[in-house]
Amino acid sequence: MEINTQDLLKAGVHFGHIARKWNPNMRPFIFMKKGGIHIIDLAKTISKLEEACHELKKIAKNGKKILLVGTKAQAREKISFYAKNINMPCITERWLGGLLTNFTTIRKSVKKMNNIEKMKKNGTFYTLSKKERLLIDRLYAKLYKNLGSISSMTHIPGGIFLVDPNKEKIALTEAKKLRIPVFAMVDTNTNPHDIQYPIPSNDDSSKSIDIILKFVSKAIQHGISINKNERENKNFVNKKL
Repeated sequence: MEINTQDLLKAGVHFGHIARKWNPNMRPFIFMKKGGIHIIDLAKTISKLEEACHELKKIAKNGKKILLVGTKAQAREKISFYAKNINMPCITERWLGGLLTNFTTIRKSVKKMNNIEKMKKNGTFYTLSKKERLLIDRLYAKLYKNLGSISSMTHIPGGIFLVDPNKEKIALTEAKKLRIPVFAMVDTNTNPHDIQYPIPSNDDSSKSIDIILKFVSKAIQHGISINKNERENKNFVNKKL
């Protein structure tokens, strides 16, 4: 799937923030200033997006998970949609402090949530008193809201993708602390030096978020497919031997 300037223009990927709110470190990615708004250089966007996609494909090819994060209103639906499509974990509600740096504790909460699901499937839940069921239901609702979308993440992810690192500061700090590669949409008010794989783009428009995620998810899916084929070929060879 080729990335072209026309598609990015249609999605408004080039629209930055009001010029007075800019981060000077974004200077190399800014094409011009028009009507008091910075315009992002889409040639740089394409170059950085291709680089990010190449690395994301490699992570997925190695069988590792990529955590997609977007808790701002414009990003939630898009992040959730693409994460489900490629079977990757995501965070669309608030980021829980320690999600990565205290992952063992988070996994315990996920297990608790999974156990409640098992209780409902095997009928144990319905042998409890009405009061107990109510308390467990409340606990489950809380756990599912915060952790339901990362239930498949059994290990620290191989990469993390952020929509608006300014909004996801805690996620960024935790990823950096654990040296997890960070991929992010960076608008003109963001410091790209904090990000290993910055993608200069409008992070306030759902259309812009959608098109960037479309390319990102295609790259991840490609990596997953290569990993699957390699495993199948390996199993086939082992069976023959």
